[in-house]
Amino acid sequence: MKRIRYSLLATTLLTALLTGLAQALNRGAILWDVREDQAYKKGHIPGAINIGKKLCVWLRTPGTRDYVPIERISQHLGDWGIDPAKEIVVYGDKASVCTYFVIVTLELVGSEKMKAYHGGTDDWISAGRPLSTKPNALGPIALNLNMKPGVIVSTDEVIGKLKQNDVQFLDVRTPREYAGEDICALRGGHVPRAVNVPYEMNWVDPQALIKKEREGVSTKEGLALKPLEQLKSLYAKLDPHREIIVYCQTSPRASVTATVLKDLGFFPSVRVYDSSWLGYGNRFDAPAENESFFDVFALTRKLTAMEQRISALEMQMEKVREKKFR
Repeated sequence: MKRIRYSLLATTLLTALLTGLAQALNRGAILWDVREDQAYKKGHIPGAINIGKKLCVWLRTPGTRDYVPIERISQHLGDWGIDPAKEIVVYGDKASVCTYFVIVTLELVGSEKMKAYHGGTDDWISAGRPLSTKPNALGPIALNLNMKPGVIVSTDEVIGKLKQNDVQFLDVRTPREYAGEDICALRGGHVPRAVNVPYEMNWVDPQALIKKEREGVSTKEGLALKPLEQLKSLYAKLDPHREIIVYCQTSPRASVTATVLKDLGFFPSVRVYDSSWLGYGNRFDAPAENESFFDVFALTRKLTAMEQRISALEMQMEKVREKKFR
């Protein structure tokens, strides 16, 4: 079977990575910047195209977060001039989950030459490379794409595969989400038999993002992917010859780990559960371990208390206005 080249640019040393990117661009590869449009306008890798916030809005169904029908995906990619048959390099900010969501999307529509530039603009700048503010766009093309089987799975498929003991389930959410303590659907918990390896464990420092947000750490070095041997060790308990279904809350985090696993040789056994826990946790016929339930009454009480505080503040403001205009 032909080996698809996934995130080749994500698992090599920086110098080789930049060389690989330059070679791809010389071959005429499409360079896709998946950041929001304002970030793109401030500076992007020369030659990159961008479609801004429209990406997740146009490719996902509101509410369920499933993919839109393949006809609409074909229309959107065609309007943007992105031909999945061509070589495509995808990047965002360093360690951006959106980068990997796009990689899985491209695989879903048949791309075989997509690569993720994990370091994105951060590594590009660190290497002393210049950014450009010149916008780039591709002309629209006609596309008639088909969804490739075996890339994603549905909730019904996941429930059915629970009867198959040879199927492995990998939950890449936080330990609290896995344990049913952090509930982001009608129910908390995890898919039966699922093992928990948070997607942040792929990074050199799994706490890097927390440190950046809470402690104001400016460097993003900790967001680099672990060396190859450490990644292999991280997933050593998984059988690369048995099917692996990867999920998170809505699939972007799962897309990161799925791409890493495929780069490690877990191919073609890895599939992404697109609806992930949002779809599974909202289905009461789906068996779950560590099952917990969202406390609607507690939320109602909090909303009522908030409304009362807002009403009190409005009354105080009205009294201030009355005194002012007396």
